[in-house]
Amino acid sequence: MSLASFEYEHAMNSPSFPFPARRARLVDYMQARGGVALIATAPECERNNGNPYPYRPDSSFWYLTGFREPEAVLVLVAGATPRQILFCRAKNEEQEIWTGHRHGPQAAAELFDFDEAWPIGELDQRLPGLLADQPALWTNIGHDCAWDKRVMAALNTARANSRAGTGAPTSIHSVAAVVDEMRLIKDETEIALMRRAGEITAAAHVRAMRATRPGRFEYEIEAELLHAFRAGGSQFPAYSSIVASGANACVLHYVDNARQMLDGELLLIDAGCELDGYASDITRSFPVSGRFSGAQRDVYQLVLAANHAARDAIRPGANWNAPHDAAVAVLAQGFIDLGLLGGRVDDVIERGDYRRFYMHRTGHWLGMDVHDVGQYKLAGQWRPFAPGMVLTVEPGAYIRPADDVPEAFWNIGIRIEDDALVTADGCEYLTQGAPREIGEIEALMETA
Repeated sequence: MSLASFEYEHAMNSPSFPFPARRARLVDYMQARGGVALIATAPECERNNGNPYPYRPDSSFWYLTGFREPEAVLVLVAGATPRQILFCRAKNEEQEIWTGHRHGPQAAAELFDFDEAWPIGELDQRLPGLLADQPALWTNIGHDCAWDKRVMAALNTARANSRAGTGAPTSIHSVAAVVDEMRLIKDETEIALMRRAGEITAAAHVRAMRATRPGRFEYEIEAELLHAFRAGGSQFPAYSSIVASGANACVLHYVDNARQMLDGELLLIDAGCELDGYASDITRSFPVSGRFSGAQRDVYQLVLAANHAARDAIRPGANWNAPHDAAVAVLAQGFIDLGLLGGRVDDVIERGDYRRFYMHRTGHWLGMDVHDVGQYKLAGQWRPFAPGMVLTVEPGAYIRPADDVPEAFWNIGIRIEDDALVTADGCEYLTQGAPREIGEIEALMETA
């Protein structure tokens, strides 16, 4: 059975506390080769002297454990007697006065349903024994040098112990390759979180639209977004918010958010919240003054039509590239109709002329990471959609000043992005609460 088929069969019946079942599915997949999986959470990172960044666990570790404390490692043992083991920080009441509660191994084993839990300080001592007589090691190599060194030291100790009659793993497999595919198809718990994240983010975009007017600064609108994220229960932004007015809207990853907005300009906002580890990702583009000009309206309607075309191309069995192809066909014809490009639409697409105004792809996987894991091709072919996959739909048009571009179109940057859940018969937008139609946007801003 292929990994994709394996995951589709198992992923759609997740219990309300899904982590033990996810670990069991990973162990089931490992059984063909046997062995031990080692998955570490993310390290803490210092922002500046004595001041750490807000902590977030490694996504795959969190997906499998639900455990959010730093300094933790998951060990899964396949074989006749599978074991699920957590290494985590020991209880330390003095340290908890400074940095907050620690579960400790005993409570962590009970609350998160592990067979065993041990202090993280014992990891190096215990790893060689856990690897003894195991045929394979499943881990992530090449991502973190400190982790690589630690794992290789344990493996070398296990190999050295072979003189005493014990074996050591003879093959190493990427555990990320398996977990990434598990994460690609969302279970009911994940879909519920992503729906709520979409609702919070949509409400934030509505708040931002209501707050936008000439003379305000981009960072003031960013503050409105952050307020709505936190007020809705989100723990973090899913990524650095893009609040780009005027010419800044033609910079795809603009994040300075420092400019004063002017009458007659457009504002592009690309912002999403993270809720319990799951991202939302919405882009809306609208006039600072509340009313679209003629050229702005024409380009906006074109991008919206491309968004609709891409959405309609998403269904089980359709391939990953179908939404992009649908969006490009609409945009290329539209650029010709607006006088921005010349020639036949097939030639404009074949030569890639449209990339002058639309230079990125139409979407990406979405989940615990805003650019989520999962392969886009299988055996060299675009993979087919299956129910439970979540992706973004984000066509755009970015028109910079040029001698051959009518001045009315200069500095029009528009992107319309939604989050799409693949369903049994098509797709569901998780971000419908943020207005997209011109009439809805203008009516909302008029009443602000």
